[in-house]
Amino acid sequence: MSFDLSGKTAFVTGATSGLGRQFARVLSAAGAAVVISGRRMDRLEALAAEIRAAGGRAHPLQLDMMDVASFPAAIEAAEQALGPIWILVNNSGVAVNKSILDHTEEDYDGLMDTNVKGVYFLAQAAARSMIAKGDGGRIINIASIGALKVLGGTSVYCVSKAAVAHMTKCMALEWARFDINVNAICPGYIRTEMNDAFFNSPAGEKLINRFPRRRLGKEDDLDGLLLLLASRESSYITGAVMTADDGQVLA
Repeated sequence: MSFDLSGKTAFVTGATSGLGRQFARVLSAAGAAVVISGRRMDRLEALAAEIRAAGGRAHPLQLDMMDVASFPAAIEAAEQALGPIWILVNNSGVAVNKSILDHTEEDYDGLMDTNVKGVYFLAQAAARSMIAKGDGGRIINIASIGALKVLGGTSVYCVSKAAVAHMTKCMALEWARFDINVNAICPGYIRTEMNDAFFNSPAGEKLINRFPRRRLGKEDDLDGLLLLLASRESSYITGAVMTADDGQVLA
C-alpha cells in the first residue's frame, strides 16, 4: 500500500491551529502540495513557511467559512497557485457550550453557517472543479463523535455534526459516478491548543476519567486514517462515517 500523494493538491480549511494544521503537515509530508486556509493570515503564513522549509509546497489563503459567495474564487485562486485540487479536507468548525434554553438565534445561525452551510458549499465548489477536470478526487469532511452521541452542553454543535455526517453520504452517492469519494471522520476528544486549558481543569480531568482508556487523543492520532482516505488506496471507500475516538463514543 502506498499513501504517496506526490502530484496531488490538497485544500485544508481551518489550518491555523489544531487538527487543520496537523492535517496540512501530514498531507505535505506525503507529497501533496497544500493550500492552507483560515481567517488568521499570520498563522497561515507561518505554517506555509514551515512546510516550505521542510521541502513542501504550500499556499496560504484567507477564507471565511461564512462567506459562501467567496468559495468559487477561493478554489480558482488555490488552483492557480498549486494546481488542480484533488483532495479537500473540510475541517473548519466552531462550538458553543450552552444549554438549549440559553442558546440565541445568533448562536445557532453562526454555528450552523460555519459547520454545515460552509462545509456543504465548499464541497460543492471543489466538486465542480474536480468534475470539470475529470480525474476524480477525495473529499474528507471532519465531523465529530457528537454526530453519533449527545455531548452535554453542545446541542447545536451535535446537530451540526450529525448534518455533516449525513451530508457526506448524500455527496458520496451523487458524486460516485465522477470517481469522487466523500467520507467523514468523527474524531473523539483530542487535546489541542483550543481545549488545553479546559482539560487541565478539574472539570476536564473528570471528563477524561469517564473515557474507556481515561486519556485524550493526540493531534497525530488521525494521521493514518487521513492518509488512507486522501489516497487512491481508499478507492473502494465512499460514504463512510468513521469514528476515531479511542472508544469514547461507547462510554
